[in-house]
Amino acid sequence: MIQAIRWDDGKLHLLDQRHLPHKEEWLTLTTWEEVRDAIRDMVVRGAPAIGVTAAYGMAIAARSGDDLRQAHDGLAASRPTAVNLFWALERIEQLEYHSPEAIEKEAIEIESEDRALCQRIGELGAALVPEHARILTICNTGSLATAGIGTALGIIRTAHVQGKVQHVYSCETRPRQQGLKLTAWELLRDGIPFQSIPDSAAASLMQAGNVDFVVAGADRIAANGDSANKIGTLMLAICAKRFDIPFVIAAPTTTIDSEMQTGAHIPIEERDPSELTEVDRRRIAPEGCPVFNPGFDVTPADLISNIVTELGVFSYPYNFS
Repeated sequence: MIQAIRWDDGKLHLLDQRHLPHKEEWLTLTTWEEVRDAIRDMVVRGAPAIGVTAAYGMAIAARSGDDLRQAHDGLAASRPTAVNLFWALERIEQLEYHSPEAIEKEAIEIESEDRALCQRIGELGAALVPEHARILTICNTGSLATAGIGTALGIIRTAHVQGKVQHVYSCETRPRQQGLKLTAWELLRDGIPFQSIPDSAAASLMQAGNVDFVVAGADRIAANGDSANKIGTLMLAICAKRFDIPFVIAAPTTTIDSEMQTGAHIPIEERDPSELTEVDRRRIAPEGCPVFNPGFDVTPADLISNIVTELGVFSYPYNFS
């Protein structure tokens, strides 16, 4: 299994996902500010992985004798949408003792738990996958996005081991192309048959009857099941509904924000315009081109066939309590 997060004697090592798939470069982080920047700049991404990384950022702050409140607030400001970030920081804050040893132990436990729940999500979700399935997915939801085998990609991996996967279609995931750069990299390493496709090809594939199952991850799920995920997920859900294809969200319970009643209130991060106007730092848009670049969209609960967490498979109308 790919392990993109490593903790070793007070230092956090992250596989820099900005350089994949061309180069496997590791960064060693020794301050919480470096951890904050790594989350913000997408050295690490994926809601569960962000939560684990933030917990280790607090462990670094404690070992360095830094102001823990300042570290907490700084890390919390790094990405606004992924609720696992705030969950992990809250879990550290709720510890009875805030010694370096106690915080480090909790961060290690958060990583270990994520690895185990990914395995469980994979097992539960694979039961929904039909035989000889042609599966469509978006963004990256595997070992690069979690501490384990992944959420949506964990389901695909488990179903593949069970012999149920005929083919996978991996959306490129504009504009940062996490599907093309990261998911394709993971699928190649696993030997799972797949093709990368333009995001805009998904609807025609469904219309032609070439997709049996759609599965995506989530960065935040509201209490009613509305789910925020990488921009473009909503379009897949609408198309899947039109062509009567199961559309499944896979995420740990830590991604469920029980305080947020509907997805209407989920904060949507707006990313740097350069992600759209540049490719490999080369400008492709005319100078002065105005840009709207949201990182996420929200899929209404009634478009989601099932939400799979480590606690079970849920169906609409959603009640996670």
